[in-house]
Amino acid sequence: MLELLAYLHDSELVARFQRRCGLFLVEAAHHSRGGTPDTPRGQLRGRWDHQDNNSNFKHKENGFAIGGCSRPQYEVRNWLLYFLFLFSAGLGHEIFYITCLPCIQWNLDPFLCRRLVNMWTVVMYVGQVMKDLLKLPRPLSPPVVKLETRVNAEYGLPSTHAMAATAISFTLLLSAPSRIQFQFEVGLLIAVTLSSLVCLSRLYTGMHSVLDVICGALISAILVFLTYPYWETFDHFQLNSRISPIVGLLLPLFLSYKYPELDHYSTTRGDTTIILGVGAGCSVGYWVNEQLGQTLVPQGVLPVPLPTLTPNVLALGAVRHLVGVVALVGTRQVVKTLSLQVLYSWYGVAKNDDSARRRREIEVPYKFTTYTAVGLVNSILVNRVFILLGLM
Repeated sequence: MLELLAYLHDSELVARFQRRCGLFLVEAAHHSRGGTPDTPRGQLRGRWDHQDNNSNFKHKENGFAIGGCSRPQYEVRNWLLYFLFLFSAGLGHEIFYITCLPCIQWNLDPFLCRRLVNMWTVVMYVGQVMKDLLKLPRPLSPPVVKLETRVNAEYGLPSTHAMAATAISFTLLLSAPSRIQFQFEVGLLIAVTLSSLVCLSRLYTGMHSVLDVICGALISAILVFLTYPYWETFDHFQLNSRISPIVGLLLPLFLSYKYPELDHYSTTRGDTTIILGVGAGCSVGYWVNEQLGQTLVPQGVLPVPLPTLTPNVLALGAVRHLVGVVALVGTRQVVKTLSLQVLYSWYGVAKNDDSARRRREIEVPYKFTTYTAVGLVNSILVNRVFILLGLM
């Protein structure tokens, strides 16, 4: 079993996939520090032992092998796959979540958006915590070409891109039949295709091993399977219970502060706080909408037919998308600026000290407040703005 795990976790396996897709490392150093590919058991075991004993392990091995002082250069020989996988990888970044996921609420059905946000929050939290508990490294560069750098300091297993893609695709597939008329087989094909593209993009960008991706997809599938029987029960609690807004706000805040501590800074705590903040804001917003009787459900007997994509419908959807994105991004910028100013003043931090944002007492409250506000605006205010502007 260890041999199989080592093989799936091997950086050279990722590098071979990249080369088959037309992405080549052109820097002279094509070797990695320590170990040999002929001893997978020792290689994997050595990495695990090393990371337990070395507090700087992530910064050394998750970025580039020791001896590589600059980012390796690469050559693209298949531009179609290059842009396809970069686009697919983008489906797991903040820009996608803040612009595209809310469109389901603005243009399709708030019920479906609620289901997606709930499952996305749970799956991403589990994945992020598992990364920092298991502490398995990302692929080495060289031999791997790394096309992203922001999350280099994070651990690798499981791939939260794979988890999110699997959860979003199949949560939508399982929830939509009760709301919208569509051919299930076509939906299944789309779900499998999109989740597979996102999973493969993590190999292409060099950010995850095959083991990371497989585990991410499997863990997400298990979570969807285990929680599916309780979705209706949770919906009822979230929308109708008097304690729902209290639980929806305080539990994510508690989990943000109790996120596992590392011996070095990583973006996982901040990213997890963002996810929990969005989930908290949306959860409170959904409860408020239900109490006000303004759930904006599709008109007609459910499941309703998919709307015909006429030029007028597309134009109206595009305008709603633009107005909604402006509202969310504007909220993000305003609340982020104000919360940082308050926290910097409270803790006596210089305003130009960007490193202070990494401190838990500043990072957690400013990110949680910012993205809770984003979630509230998305779930409560944006659709009401559409009504005022005559866009519904």
